[in-house]
Amino acid sequence: MAEGHVDGSLRVYDYRRAYSDPHTPDASAFATAWLLNAQSREFGGGFSAGASLVTANALGTRPSATRRLDATLMGRENALTAVSQAYVQFRNDAWTVRIGDQYIDTPWLGISDSRVLPASYRAMALEARPAEGWVVRLIRSYDWKSRTSDRFHPDNLYYPTNYDGDPIYGGNGALPADARAFGGTWSAGVAYTSGPFKGEAWFYDFLRFARMTYLEGTWTFQSRGEWTPFLAGQLVEEWSGSGNTLVDTRIRVIGVAGTRVRSEIPGVDMGMRIRDTTVDLAWNRVMRQASGTIGGGALISPYTATYATDPLYTTSMLRGLVEQGPGDAWKLKAKQAFLAGRLQIVTAYTRYRTLYRGDSHDVYVDVIYRLDGRWRGLQLRNRWERSSGGANNLNPGNRPFSFDRVMISFAF
Repeated sequence: MAEGHVDGSLRVYDYRRAYSDPHTPDASAFATAWLLNAQSREFGGGFSAGASLVTANALGTRPSATRRLDATLMGRENALTAVSQAYVQFRNDAWTVRIGDQYIDTPWLGISDSRVLPASYRAMALEARPAEGWVVRLIRSYDWKSRTSDRFHPDNLYYPTNYDGDPIYGGNGALPADARAFGGTWSAGVAYTSGPFKGEAWFYDFLRFARMTYLEGTWTFQSRGEWTPFLAGQLVEEWSGSGNTLVDTRIRVIGVAGTRVRSEIPGVDMGMRIRDTTVDLAWNRVMRQASGTIGGGALISPYTATYATDPLYTTSMLRGLVEQGPGDAWKLKAKQAFLAGRLQIVTAYTRYRTLYRGDSHDVYVDVIYRLDGRWRGLQLRNRWERSSGGANNLNPGNRPFSFDRVMISFAF
């Protein structure tokens, strides 16, 4: 019988955007946060309950000019508090059922934890383990709490700020304020791991937005000395059902309205691990679709669009092909570990060639240092990326744009 426990983390984040466009002022945001999770002891043969309280505070550092505030970090207010989890669950050796507000981690519906607070969902979730190496999951989600929201709302990232009173920032926001409420999502997935192979297959029904299948698999080849090659592939297929909200409201996704959703995205990632170094080269393509397709074939992603937290191999810190539409992308990435893995440095270069947003490239550096000993749980991180090129205001004024993120956290 599992015992109850309490854990959580403290965070201090400082985000700064620097624009080369003289008409766009630089923006920044500072926030502290406290995330507390509590899980009860199991009772009644496998029942338990859990809850999470999250709170963020800018400590009075909000700039007086709202254009100079990066509202994606924690919104526009000085403080934000929410109950992000409150659930009951039943667990045994074969399956787990969880009902209530909860964190969910799937490829296209997840916590998107690149800001000071994570997203969470009001949902019913089943996870089954029918045989060794197999995991089956079924999820019905309803409302969600975005990274800048203080409660749960019937919307997603295509809805505007303050829809249903939701202070959602950093989303696509293309829908009108009178759009019908989002009905949530059905998700079903299966994952399998055996020896050198691991893979997963998912189906999503984003109600009245799009239906999606997602396949991803990785094969790790036998090591040759200190060299361990790997090859991965992914495929996204998406289409619309009847009564589509995007079609009915005639919104333009990446500047193109349409009468249907249709998207196809293949991807390949190949690389090599050599001692503490990993180098890989990845490719994705969003296939151009026939006339009348929303976004010319752009992928509709209600929980990641403009968050840049999707699982495509070539997505950068700032954006990816979900935000840019039809075209292709190449990404070269290197990861090096030092000091027995406590220090990690990641560098990447991504090149995009797209139909509606032109050609652009991103340069990325990520430095992570994890302390040990008496400071175990403390992590210092600095992520920086610069985007150059593009068209149709991909970056403000089509000029280069840099984003620097200092992220300090302590897990307990």
